[in-house]
Amino acid sequence: MRELTDGSTAIVRGAVDAGCDFFAGYPITPASQILTAMSREMPRVGGVAIQGEDEISSIGMCIGATMAGARAMTATSGPGISLYSENIGMAIIGEVPLVIIDVQRLGPSTGGATTAAQGDVQFVRWGTGGGYPIIALAPSSVPECYTLTMKAFDLAERFRCPVFVLTDKELNLTATTVDINAYERIPVRPRARIAPGESAGTPYAYHPPDAVGPIATYGDEAPVRFTGSTHDERAFITKDPQTVGALNEHLVAKIENHQDEIDMVVADIDPGASTALLSYGITAGSMREAVRIARAGGRPVSALTIQSLWPVPERAILALLQNHGRVVVGELNHGQYRREVERLAAKGTEVVGVHRNDGTLITPQDFLEVLS
Repeated sequence: MRELTDGSTAIVRGAVDAGCDFFAGYPITPASQILTAMSREMPRVGGVAIQGEDEISSIGMCIGATMAGARAMTATSGPGISLYSENIGMAIIGEVPLVIIDVQRLGPSTGGATTAAQGDVQFVRWGTGGGYPIIALAPSSVPECYTLTMKAFDLAERFRCPVFVLTDKELNLTATTVDINAYERIPVRPRARIAPGESAGTPYAYHPPDAVGPIATYGDEAPVRFTGSTHDERAFITKDPQTVGALNEHLVAKIENHQDEIDMVVADIDPGASTALLSYGITAGSMREAVRIARAGGRPVSALTIQSLWPVPERAILALLQNHGRVVVGELNHGQYRREVERLAAKGTEVVGVHRNDGTLITPQDFLEVLS
């Protein structure tokens, strides 16, 4: 059985099936459809959906709702992510499990509100103070919008951190036919919470550095402390170098020491190929079609679809680089992720970019021209 649907609908379904019970957002093309759908769906599952007065208040409400026990999501686009920036930093240091949908559009500034792009790739990683790691997933099809949204909720609970889902205007707003059996349901773990009545004296346990402790929830019997400043394990503000160093090491280690739990790629390797294509998001669809055409014409080529953009899945990319003399990276920007591939490439391996930043999609032919 097949249905006509789009990425926004799949994201909303994934959120509901993941147990999301709070949503706050502000209208912005091309993410407004998610706000509208969540406003309809949340009351049906006993949840709450709020249209905030702006982006800053929307993510702030999600942080507060999460710390009060909700499973929260927000959705915006590039201009909204810029306004989210300070609160993203608060979610990182406060270790708040939160899912942020970024439906990318052409920038800079307000850019092209109805124009496809993939320009927020580096922005979500480095757009807040400190440069601490985040997790970002990138679906490349409507079924993946559903599956990776559920995965984002699970990773947010596992690592107590904000998790981004980077989509784009074309994937979210373009209707396509989908086999309903293609939707893969991902189990989402329950939140690890300090039980009511138990001591909430150390809501931020970071010994050992990669430990992820249970959450103390507002409204329970024990008092709960929360701060966006550097703090000790009890959430008391401190400038003690040893304590501050331990906190900041923890924010890095809890993600980077467990990258094997986060990395998600789809590798389609031809042992006889000397050239490999690499892409993510909407552009990966064109890449896969280019691979099909090339192979049908007798030309061997490999492909790697990146589903977890951050942390960079270095092991998979290194394997691709080591086994191919030439890697072609396709993306709708000026080469933001290509830089990560170039950083890993050894001398003698050629890394080539296929880029568009004019509001139109990269086509299979664009990839084939580089192959030829």
